[in-house]
Amino acid sequence: MSIPQSGGGPITDPKELAEYLEAGCKPKENWRIGTEHEKFGYVKDTLAPLPYEGPCSVVAMLSGLRDQFGWSPILEGGALIGLEKAGANVSLEPGGQLELSGAPLETIHQTCDEVNTHLDEVRTIADRIGAGFLGLGAAPHWKHEDMPVLPKGRYKLMTDYMGRVGTHGTQMMYRTCTVQVNLDFASEADMVQKFRVALALQPVATALFATSPFFEGKLNGHKSWRSRIWRGLDDARTGMLPFVFEDGMGFQRYVDYALDVPMYFVYRDGKYINALGQSFRDFLKGRLPALPGEVPTLSDWADHLTTIFPEARIKKFMEMRGADGGPWRKICALPALWTGLLYDQVSLDAAWDLVKGWDAETREALRVAASVDALDAVVGDIRMKDLAEEVLDISRAGLKRRAMPGFGGMVPDERHFLNTLEDMVEEGETQADEMIAKFNGDWAGDVTRVFGDYSY
Repeated sequence: MSIPQSGGGPITDPKELAEYLEAGCKPKENWRIGTEHEKFGYVKDTLAPLPYEGPCSVVAMLSGLRDQFGWSPILEGGALIGLEKAGANVSLEPGGQLELSGAPLETIHQTCDEVNTHLDEVRTIADRIGAGFLGLGAAPHWKHEDMPVLPKGRYKLMTDYMGRVGTHGTQMMYRTCTVQVNLDFASEADMVQKFRVALALQPVATALFATSPFFEGKLNGHKSWRSRIWRGLDDARTGMLPFVFEDGMGFQRYVDYALDVPMYFVYRDGKYINALGQSFRDFLKGRLPALPGEVPTLSDWADHLTTIFPEARIKKFMEMRGADGGPWRKICALPALWTGLLYDQVSLDAAWDLVKGWDAETREALRVAASVDALDAVVGDIRMKDLAEEVLDISRAGLKRRAMPGFGGMVPDERHFLNTLEDMVEEGETQADEMIAKFNGDWAGDVTRVFGDYSY
């Protein structure tokens, strides 16, 4: 979940909403890669989720990272809720999940160095306080009442609203984790092509990164329960966005969609003001019930954009949102996958050729099938395993053409970050498949064995 945004002053003309998005356009030499990943913290002695306060807690983790590794604190109402350093920040999801929102970097090599440094720091503090961290798409056995309550006004408002508009909203907030990558675009046309490819191929990422076959101590019938949860959250702000594939798609069309998404809040003077279900269109006219007579700022618009949760979304950059959280070795694979597809024009064109004939029903069917069956999914004549293999080939070729060396030039490009995904496709087995086999075998139905086998 995002921290409060800073976008600018009062909006005097509705055209500023699209101009805000368009301001993200950058020449190719300025494109960057931002990787975000979430992980569940737990108390090693009890396997319970980390409480917010106490000797083994979220606050103890954040305080340790601040004091030993030079992170600056982020406070809300005097409570420690996050950290920032060198363009990156550490934030908290509603259930205490710890998230690294990485700095915008040039290469996957740099991204992976950042991830490795962060996880080393986390492990140092976690070992000291008796905590552990687990990378999965959904909490394996915790129930809603087990989860800590964090002192963040945004989450208090969202929790109430989620319970009224969908069936799985609070599960998403408190008991899921993801890894995502944020990428740039050069122009409106480039944004549209990337957005279409990103949405159409999110099911491939869902399949490759499926790590959530358990929920509340049992098999749940899905290999990515996290993906299933998103389908039962809030139809007004989630999904595959069929309009993106229609003629006339551009920044203004996305603005029109975002304006139709009900608001959550307005952030003023360090506090979240309840605007649940209210209209940003009314806000533009000075008619928002929560703040009568006041018009929004660009910061309010930036905040509103963070409350929209499709499988891929745009702000001043594009976010790929379809993957479960996962093990250390796979965190760097997601940015590699999407960078290879979207940051090389030959690969982007090849990926678009692959998906441009699909209709909205096919794209949605792939989304559903990926959550249930991962690489075993079949939709019509599309076999997910074959599709994933083709997508990885396109990405690998794009990374080769990017030719971004690492390790002082000893590694010629970024292709090796795809190895873990290619191995899975060759074997036809995701991490979810592996965990299901263990649950039915050596674990003898004891889902808590996942902590011993899959913690960082």
